[in-house]
Amino acid sequence: MDLALEILGFTIGIIYLWWEYHADTKVWLASMVMPAISMWLYFSKGLYADFAINIYYLAIAVYGYWAWTRHKGKEAGKSHKTLAVSHTPAWGWTVVAVATGILWLVLWRLLSTFTDSTVPVADAFTTALSIVAMWMMARKFAEQWIAWMVVDIVCVGLYIYKGLVFYPILYSIYTVIAVFGYRKWLRMIPRRKEENT
Repeated sequence: MDLALEILGFTIGIIYLWWEYHADTKVWLASMVMPAISMWLYFSKGLYADFAINIYYLAIAVYGYWAWTRHKGKEAGKSHKTLAVSHTPAWGWTVVAVATGILWLVLWRLLSTFTDSTVPVADAFTTALSIVAMWMMARKFAEQWIAWMVVDIVCVGLYIYKGLVFYPILYSIYTVIAVFGYRKWLRMIPRRKEENT
């Protein structure tokens, strides 16, 4: 059962990556399906923080879809337009640093105190940074790919250690795609956005 779910999660994960790479709004539909699969797998492997983050993933998928498709434009007569890719502003980096640090410490403490996790530090870190990276993605900040590179690299080692078969391969692919995705999203930033940052 776990292996079949892992293969299904792997397949949806590849489709998700394709849509994310192309900044396609359908990425949020995959974001609503993947958590259900991952929750089962993570709980069965004792990755409790990764399990819990999928509740957040469901909520941020709804928000991300709304933000990408119902973004209010600045132009007169255009009440809605697609959110454009942009650089993370200075205030955004402050949010990223502070939120990641606080979430990491809180999750680390919770995992160490209330669970039998054998990897509380790494599990808490990947969960904290993933929460922040999803928020960055929902805001369509190009640098979300950098956050995902870090998460993916740590997850490869973590999942190998926990005995998962396909997820380490999936997250290795994620790491490579994140490099190319970042470069692609940088090219998608409108000129006027680059001049204003």
